[in-house]
Amino acid sequence: MRPTNLLRRFAVVAAASTVLCGSAFAQTLTIGVRAGPESIDPHYTATGTHAEALKHVFDTLVWSGDKLQLEPGLAASWKVVDPTTWEFKLREGVKFHDGSDFTAEDVKFSIERIPIVSGPNPTMIYVRRVKEAKVVDPHTIHIATDGPAPTLPNDFIRLFIVSHKAAAGLTKESANQAFNSGKAAVGTGPFKFVSWTPKEEFTVERFDQHWRGASPWQKVVRKEIPNDSARVAQLKAGQVDMIVRVPAADVPTLEKDQKLRIVKVDTPYVFNLEFDFRDKPPQISGKDGSALAQNPFKDPRVREAVDLAIDRPALAEVSMEGLGKPVTQMVTPGIFGYNDKLPELKPNVQRARQLLAEAGYPNGFKVTLNFTNDRLPGDRAVGTSLAQMFARVGLDVQANGQPAAVLFPARTRGDYSFVMSGWGTITGEAHYTLSSLGHSNDPQRKMGAFNWRGYKNEALDKLLQDAAVELDEGKRRQLLEDAGALFMKERVSLPLVAVSSAWALQKDKVDIPKPRSDEDTLAHDIVPAKR
Repeated sequence: MRPTNLLRRFAVVAAASTVLCGSAFAQTLTIGVRAGPESIDPHYTATGTHAEALKHVFDTLVWSGDKLQLEPGLAASWKVVDPTTWEFKLREGVKFHDGSDFTAEDVKFSIERIPIVSGPNPTMIYVRRVKEAKVVDPHTIHIATDGPAPTLPNDFIRLFIVSHKAAAGLTKESANQAFNSGKAAVGTGPFKFVSWTPKEEFTVERFDQHWRGASPWQKVVRKEIPNDSARVAQLKAGQVDMIVRVPAADVPTLEKDQKLRIVKVDTPYVFNLEFDFRDKPPQISGKDGSALAQNPFKDPRVREAVDLAIDRPALAEVSMEGLGKPVTQMVTPGIFGYNDKLPELKPNVQRARQLLAEAGYPNGFKVTLNFTNDRLPGDRAVGTSLAQMFARVGLDVQANGQPAAVLFPARTRGDYSFVMSGWGTITGEAHYTLSSLGHSNDPQRKMGAFNWRGYKNEALDKLLQDAAVELDEGKRRQLLEDAGALFMKERVSLPLVAVSSAWALQKDKVDIPKPRSDEDTLAHDIVPAKR
């Protein structure tokens, strides 16, 4: 397999060069973001905002284009050598920020360190199929897999490459400090690390020797402003050049401001509800606080009742104020494995109450709904609205919105029984999502990494295992469509709405020629506005 659309990836660089004719090649770009990195170690967590920030400093082996298409990254090309071996030819002449050469040793090192340092939202998912990385020569590496692995290049869009020299010998306990201080934060990305103040500011400066060409921005400051109103206020006051994830309520007003421009995009992120399937859930009880004889979520009638309580169009149009779309499954149209035969999901409060009564809960029960309130546009509003919808069918739901940095570690520990969060199929293939959330948690098969709730279905496992090794594209697509249908029939999780996103820009300062569907706001894709 050899990507052929290299020119498309670099169109933004060419546009930037045109804009810069006659202007100074030294500017500062200040971006107001909702959330930033959780460390400067790119392998610490799989959280999207973490990866987005660190793409400035570290390159990935395979690049994901603005529409999630696979493109060359540090790997110039790749191909299947035999059913269990991929060959990646590496880009020559690439330099790390310290001037050292990028080689296959850095790729091997980066793959092998992930199991050692992966943190609260495991990045193991991106190398789960790797059995061994073998250096063939300085610019060729063979990846031996645990069986046929047709989607390995998709997984490698999140394989960040670090310097094997700068990060040598670091442990899970020492890695964050070394990267956060800048000592180990040596990448090949378009910008060099300058400083990071957690929950406040992440600053980088241009790396003139970057293989894509130098950015028009000499310095980039990503200001973390989690409060939506404050982010908008700083944009209006000119304190930032652009902001991400504009609150839906502010979009109409900002569109009327002659000094600003709004850019919108549909994303692959889907809000979804996760049920606890364990025998003793920690956050479910009778309405009087008494223990229940069994976990109600293990009863398919209860899961169906919860599903029927949800008014997805209302979540999209009211809670998300138009920046959302109702969905029928965990992946969005355009993702490989999307099943266009699945029916629309409609609310039915009367039937939901009837199902709860049939399951032995005529008066409902008490449960805490945990959700992020600072990660994706509308997450706080959607979580709050869900609690109100569930009240209509007799459930006593406590809405517990919290920062993503709190929710994800607690979810991984198993502290929660009912969680709403966003999941994006950022690899462009449904197997990434379905195998992570729907396959039983199986470290040996390296599937179910985000199945914290004890769900297991042998038929679904079999479909996903078969899809994982099926090299025939048509057969793999059918396996994934079948897996998606079974996922929905079982209501493993309940997909709610797909997230749309908006940026607001200072019209006379910046422009985004190609907004990314994964919402990543990358300084290398942003150009100075034409004057």
